[in-house]
Amino acid sequence: MFSPFQPRAASVYQRISTETSMHTIDQHKLVSLLYEGILSSIAAARGAMARGDIPGKCSAVGKAIRIIEEGLLTALDRDAGGELAENLGNVYEYSLRQLVLANAQNDDAKLEEVAQLIQPIASSWEQIKEAAQGTHSAASSQINNKREAGAHA
Repeated sequence: MFSPFQPRAASVYQRISTETSMHTIDQHKLVSLLYEGILSSIAAARGAMARGDIPGKCSAVGKAIRIIEEGLLTALDRDAGGELAENLGNVYEYSLRQLVLANAQNDDAKLEEVAQLIQPIASSWEQIKEAAQGTHSAASSQINNKREAGAHA
């Protein structure tokens, strides 16, 4: 038998599941996902613009704007982050202005500009993670080698 509460219960379950995974996800991965989301939203907006799909373009640009406003800008710690955080904040704010103009003026060049601003930041962010993992792996290997040497002595 179908219950009218099933769709609502499924929605609540999905929301709780998403919130739970957000609390357990690696913070570095979360920022990576935000960058991915911006770039994919811009790509979707450019595709929609090329097809003349105005609602699709508006939706995709709006998603990119929300990611920057609600994700990246709010996560910046301008006090602890110093000049780097200030510079990132300036890039994000400029990107927001360009996205709004791109949406209002159907300007693909502005969408491309924002993607070109965000892409190197996203790539650098990934390199930080890789470097940290490499350092962690090297340290773990050294510890394991010392343990093995001690065990064989």
